[in-house]
Amino acid sequence: MKQILIAEDQVDIAQFLKRGLEKHGYKTIICENGAIALQTLEKSHADDEIHLVLSDIQMPIMDGVALALNVIRDMPHIPMILMTGYGEQRARAIGLEDLVVDIIEKPFELSHLLRIIENTI
Repeated sequence: MKQILIAEDQVDIAQFLKRGLEKHGYKTIICENGAIALQTLEKSHADDEIHLVLSDIQMPIMDGVALALNVIRDMPHIPMILMTGYGEQRARAIGLEDLVVDIIEKPFELSHLLRIIENTI
């Protein structure tokens, strides 16, 4: 079973994603910020336990852009999808478009996210 790490500081959104993804056969891990997500990835990296990272851009401590840069540098085999609810945050991800699978704007349909994930892993 493929496992997805969800980096999202808004509990309601994280739980929505968890329920939706698990309903479609994915295992999930929720991390409330990029720093915890990066620690989790580093611990599971050797075992290839995580198959995709789904991260919000705006989060406390370490945001999604910083997380993406770390993952791209240290774990380039793990694909990333970034999410944002703020247009100005999308601008912060300029330059990452070629390095991440997609940058999607909230709100989005779960079916849209699932199509992206299914085409990626």
